[in-house]
Amino acid sequence: MTEFDPEAAEQEAARVRGYPFAVIAPAYNEGLVIGSVVLLAKKHADRVIVVDDGSADRTAEIARLAGADVIEMPKNGGKAKAMMAGFARAQALGYRAVVMLDSDGQHNPDEIPAVAAPVLAGEADLVIGSRFLGTGAKIPAYRRAGQTVLNGFTNLSVDGGTFATTDSQSGFRALSQRALENLTFSSEGYNIESDMIAHFAPLGLRMAEVPISVTYDVPHKHKKNPISHGLGVMTKVLGLIGYKRPMLFFGIPGSIITISGFSLGIYTFSELYRSGEFHYVMFTLGITALILGLLLIESGLVLNVLLQVMQRRTEGDK
Repeated sequence: MTEFDPEAAEQEAARVRGYPFAVIAPAYNEGLVIGSVVLLAKKHADRVIVVDDGSADRTAEIARLAGADVIEMPKNGGKAKAMMAGFARAQALGYRAVVMLDSDGQHNPDEIPAVAAPVLAGEADLVIGSRFLGTGAKIPAYRRAGQTVLNGFTNLSVDGGTFATTDSQSGFRALSQRALENLTFSSEGYNIESDMIAHFAPLGLRMAEVPISVTYDVPHKHKKNPISHGLGVMTKVLGLIGYKRPMLFFGIPGSIITISGFSLGIYTFSELYRSGEFHYVMFTLGITALILGLLLIESGLVLNVLLQVMQRRTEGDK
C-alpha cells in the first residue's frame, strides 16, 4: 500500500488539473443535498454524472438543475448497479479517469483533487479515500469496530497480500482508465467497494490510499442499518475468501477443530487412566470435532487443487 502526503497530493492535483475526468455520484432520495454536492464537485471535474437509483423524490430534477449529467434507473437496484451504469456512461463519453463520490453529503467535494491526483499522475489505478489515515475524522466507535473487521476480511480476500486497505468500504475513490477497462466482475449493493479491491489485486492494478475527512451529520445518513449492512458485506467477502483462498478458509478452521478434537480425546483417556471414569460426552464431542476438522482440511485441499487447475487453464487460454 502506498501512502501520500496530503500537501503533495494537492500540488500534484494542481499540476494535472487540466486532465479531464468525471465524478460519478450514485443517489437515492437525496433531493435535499444533491444540488450542493453537484455544484461543489463541478468546481473540480469536467463532468458530474449523477445516477438516480429509482428515487421517489426530486433527486434527478435537482441534479439536472445543478448541472449534472443524470442517469435515471427505472427502479432501485442498489449501489453496485448504479455505479456500473455511471462507469459505462463515463467510458462512452471517452473519460480515462473517474472519481466515485457519495451523494449524501458525507464526503467533501473539495477533496476530489487530492483523491484523483495519484490516478491523474499515473501513479495508481485505484485510489481509496481513507477516513482512517490520520485525518482526525470523528468516526463513531461502532463504525470503527465494524470497519476494522471488514478491513481484515477484505485484506484476506486479496490474492498475494500486496495491498492492505485501511478503509475497504470507502465510497470516495478514483479509478484510472486501466481500472475502468477491468470492471469485469459482478457485484450487488454495497459490496462493490470490497469486490473492486479483491478483483483488481490479482490483475496487478496499482492501488493506493489518501486521507479524507467525513461527516455523518447528513439528512438521510446511511440507507441501510449499519449491522445488516456490515453483515451483508462480510458474508460476501467470506465467500470470496472461500473461493480464492480455500486453504485459508477451510484449512485453518479445520486445523483448529482437529486439534480441539484430538485434545478432547487425550483428555478423555487421561481421565480414564487417572480415575477410571470414562467421559462419554467428552469422547463423543472429541470424535465429532476430529472428523469435522479433517473433513474441512480435506475440502480445503481439494478446492485448492481445483482452483490451481482452473488458473492454469485460464493462463493457457490467454
